[in-house]
Amino acid sequence: MKFFNKEVKIAIVAICGLVILFFGMNFLKGLNLFSSANKYMISFKDISGLASSSPIYADGYKVGVVKNIIYDYNNTGGTMVEAEIDEKLRIPKGSSAEIVSDMLGNVKVNLLLANNPRERVMPGETIQGGINDGALGQMKNMIPTVMQILPKIDSIVTSVNLLLANPAIASSLQNVETVTGNLTVTTRRLNSLLASLESSVPGMVTRTDSILHNANTLAKNLNQIDVAGTVARVDETLDNVEKFTEQLNNNQGTLGLLMRDPSLYNNLNSTMRSADSLLIDLKAHPKRYVHFSLFGRKDK
Repeated sequence: MKFFNKEVKIAIVAICGLVILFFGMNFLKGLNLFSSANKYMISFKDISGLASSSPIYADGYKVGVVKNIIYDYNNTGGTMVEAEIDEKLRIPKGSSAEIVSDMLGNVKVNLLLANNPRERVMPGETIQGGINDGALGQMKNMIPTVMQILPKIDSIVTSVNLLLANPAIASSLQNVETVTGNLTVTTRRLNSLLASLESSVPGMVTRTDSILHNANTLAKNLNQIDVAGTVARVDETLDNVEKFTEQLNNNQGTLGLLMRDPSLYNNLNSTMRSADSLLIDLKAHPKRYVHFSLFGRKDK
């Protein structure tokens, strides 16, 4: 009877299948049976969905997996997590761990390594753990605030709907359109006005240059005037006027006597009256004063 009969072959194939299935399942779980790892215990009050084979990271690099989760029934509220961590990793004393959940619900453990180069956590010792809610935790904390804001948002939306349903809004929009059209027309007129001003600017510049030239010429002429000589002549004229005034005020001069002596005025007035009467008599009786005859004079 042969040893490798049909039944033995089937048994060998089944055993090989079980072995492959075992290693395959562990591989899929992230467990490496051929690598050397140190076991540590991590204490959590709440594992927040952590399960066996969950990855463990240190500074973003995978250094181990969760081997087992043990709930302390005697001391409720505490859970011990058995972690297998690569033996090459040296965990400083004072390090901690935290459970992190992403948006897709994947849970992992992060080791927060302390800065302690002298002391280390020995394999088998316990590491304190906590929960880092991350973005989901922040959103969870915001839910009460959001619930309080929702009624206000609903009221605001209702008010906005009522405002938009008001016919005055449509009228205002039409007025805005009209004003926009008027502004467009005004802008065109301003552009045409500016264009006309630009065309007239050269002439204005020419006239301005002419005015400036005349002003410069006037300034030059003013600079050429002998101001000192003119002032000296004005002073001389004022002195002459002052002397003339003194002569008028003096009783010894002719003009002073004429202006101040009443007898001279009376004599002149009498002389003028006599001359006037003489002229009148001369006109009335010219023969008394002028006589011309070829045969001699006759007395009358």
